[in-house]
Amino acid sequence: MTPYNYTDMSIHGFQGTHQPAIWMGESGQVVVVPGAGQVRSVFEQRGMNFSHEDEVLTPSYYKSILSAIEGGTIVAEQSASSRVGHLRFTFSNTNAPYVLLEATRASVVGSADTSNLTYPFGSISIDPLNQEITGSNPERQDFIIGPNPAPSFRGYFCARFDAPFAGWGTFANGTSYPNEKERNGTMLSGYASFEKDTRVANVRVGVSFISVEQARRNLDSEIPDGTTLEQTARNTRAEWAEKLDRIAVKGASQDDLAVLYTAVFHSLQYPYEQSEYGHYYSGYDDTVHEGESYTGYSIWDTFRAAWAWQILLAPERIPGMVQSMVQDYKEGGWLPMWKNIVETNIMVGTHADSLIAEAVLKNITGFDLETAYEAVHKDATVPPVDDDTISYYDREEHVGYEVRAGLSLVYETKGWVADNIHSESASRTLDYAYDDFAVSVLASLLNKTEDAQFFRNRSMRAPFTIFNNDSGFMEARNADGSWAGENAGWTEGDKWAYSFDVVHAIDELIEARGGKAAFVRSLDAHFDGGHNDHTNEPSHHIPYLYALARAASTGQERIRDVTFKNYNNTVDGLSGNEDCGQMSAWYIFSAMGFYPVNPVSGEYVIGSPLFDEMSLRIPGARSPLRITSLGAPTKAYVQSVTVNGEHLNDPIIKHEQIAHGGEIVIMMSSQPQEWASETLIGQVSS
Repeated sequence: MTPYNYTDMSIHGFQGTHQPAIWMGESGQVVVVPGAGQVRSVFEQRGMNFSHEDEVLTPSYYKSILSAIEGGTIVAEQSASSRVGHLRFTFSNTNAPYVLLEATRASVVGSADTSNLTYPFGSISIDPLNQEITGSNPERQDFIIGPNPAPSFRGYFCARFDAPFAGWGTFANGTSYPNEKERNGTMLSGYASFEKDTRVANVRVGVSFISVEQARRNLDSEIPDGTTLEQTARNTRAEWAEKLDRIAVKGASQDDLAVLYTAVFHSLQYPYEQSEYGHYYSGYDDTVHEGESYTGYSIWDTFRAAWAWQILLAPERIPGMVQSMVQDYKEGGWLPMWKNIVETNIMVGTHADSLIAEAVLKNITGFDLETAYEAVHKDATVPPVDDDTISYYDREEHVGYEVRAGLSLVYETKGWVADNIHSESASRTLDYAYDDFAVSVLASLLNKTEDAQFFRNRSMRAPFTIFNNDSGFMEARNADGSWAGENAGWTEGDKWAYSFDVVHAIDELIEARGGKAAFVRSLDAHFDGGHNDHTNEPSHHIPYLYALARAASTGQERIRDVTFKNYNNTVDGLSGNEDCGQMSAWYIFSAMGFYPVNPVSGEYVIGSPLFDEMSLRIPGARSPLRITSLGAPTKAYVQSVTVNGEHLNDPIIKHEQIAHGGEIVIMMSSQPQEWASETLIGQVSS
C-alpha cells in the first residue's frame, strides 16, 4: 500500500496507517479494500480509477468516487476516531459487492534496497454470525534499524460490518480459499461479500497494539453500534474544532486561513496515542503496561518549534507525552530519539533532553521529574556500546542504541565528534552542544548547580572547536584535529546552514564570525547565494538571526520571503516533508510574529507577523493572547513592539510574558525601520 499522492489516479484500498512520516516504516497496519465482482487481493490488480474533482478532503471526512473494475461505481467515504476507522461504501450498478481486509503483505526491509522483502506472518478470522473480520499483522518495517526486537509486536484489528455476509473467504500468497473462516500466513487477506442488491455497507475497524479483544473494546468505546458515518465525522470535526477554535484571525484572506488552519491540523497529529484506555504495549520490554504512551516522535525535527507550539496550544497533552518518554527510558534504557513504536536510531542528537527541559522551564508538571533528569543526565554522560567502533551512519542496520555516538573519546576531551570515527560528525558536535545546554537548563531548574555549570561550560566550548577561522565556517574534524573537509559530517544540511546552528550561543557565534556587521554579511551571503533550504530544519531559525544581530528589518524581509515561497493553498503548498508538524509550526509562529530560536531559553525572537490580529486561547490562561499588528498583510517591517503595555527595545518576548495570555501590539510599516537595528538596513555596526 503506497501513501496518498495527489498525482495518483487510482485507489487500491484505504489503509489504517501507523506511519508517522512518508520516509518512516509502516507498523501493524490494516487495509480496507472495497470491490465488486471477482474478489481481488493482489495490489496491482485491484486499483480503481477516480477523479480529484469528485474528492472531498477535510480533517474529519474523506470521499471519493471509484470506478469499479467490472462496471458501476463505488462511493467511498471515511472518517475516524483515535483508534477506530469508519468507512462507508455505496455500490451503484455493481455486481457482487464485497469488502476485503488485507492483514499482511510483502514488506520492504530497510530503505536502501526496495527488492529486499520480508513476508510477515499474520492471522485472519471471519465471523459471519457477528459480521466481523478480525486479525493481526506483525509488520514493522524499521525492525532492522533499531535496537529493540519487539518480538510480540502486532497490529490487531476488529472490523465490524452492518450488512450481512452472503459469502466469505481468505487469500494467502495470491491463492483464494472460498468459504474459509480462518487462516494464518503471509500475504494474507479475508473478505466478506454481500447480496447483489446491497447498496450500502458500513465497516468500523478498531485497531490495537495489545489484542483483538482490545481492538474490539476500542471499537465499542469510540464508535459503538448504531453510529452513523455522519455522527462519526461530526464528533471528529468537533474534536478538531475544539483545538482550532482556540485561534482567531483578522485580516487574512481565505487562502491565508486555509494555510494557517491546515498548519495547525498538521502540527497536532504527532506524536500519536499508543496507549489504549490506560494500557499500552511496550516494544522496549515486550510487555503490556499500565499508563499513557505516545509514539511517532520525530524529535530531531520537532524540538525546534513544534514542541513549543504544542506547549502553547495543547499543554494538557504535554505531561503524558513527557511521561511516555520517561517510560521508554525505564523500559529500554534510553530516552527516544526517533520513536516509531520503538527506537529507530534515525537522525542525530538526544533532543528529548531539550523537550524535557523546555517543558519544565515552562512550568509543565505531572510526570516523573526525578527519573526524567536521570534519563537526561545519562544521555549526556554515557556513550553507546562500542562507541569507538560503530559509525552509526544513517539507518545503519543491526546495531544497538545510537544515542550520542561519539560522546566518548574526542568529544569529552577535545570538544568535537571525530569524523573518521562517526558519521555526521559535525552535525553531532553541534547537536550535542545544544543538548548539553538543555541539560544545564534542566539541572539549574532543579538546583543541581554543579551539573548545570559543567554542562553549560561544555555546551559553550564544543561548537567552536569545529569553527574554522580560516574559512569562517563550521567544519568536521578528525580525531587528530585535522579538518575533514567542508562537505564532510553534515546531516540534512551543509556548512552554510550549520555554521549558523549554535542557537544557544548566538552572541558568541556573532563574535566568532567577526561581529555584527560581518555576521549580517554572512547571513546575506547565505540567502542571496541560494543556500537557505527551508525544506530541511537546520535552516528554520536562520532568518530570525538578523534580529539578534540588530538587523531586524532585513530579517523581516527574509522571513516574509521564506513564508511566501514555501507555504500556499495548493496541493504543493508545503515545501519538503511535513516532518511531523515542524514545517507547519514554523509557519504558525511566523504568522504570529515570533519564533523560538533557542527552545530552552524561554524566549521568542520577533519577526514579521502576517495578519492584522491573531488571538490564541491558551488553556488555563487568565485571558487570550492577542497579537495586534494592523497593516501586517501588506507591511513587512516592525516599527515598535509593546508586550502587556511594556515597550520593547530588544526583539525578544519571554514565555512568561505570554504564558497566561496578554497583549502584544506590533506597529507595522511599509519601510525598513530602526527598531532592533543599530541603524538602517545595511548599516549595522560591529
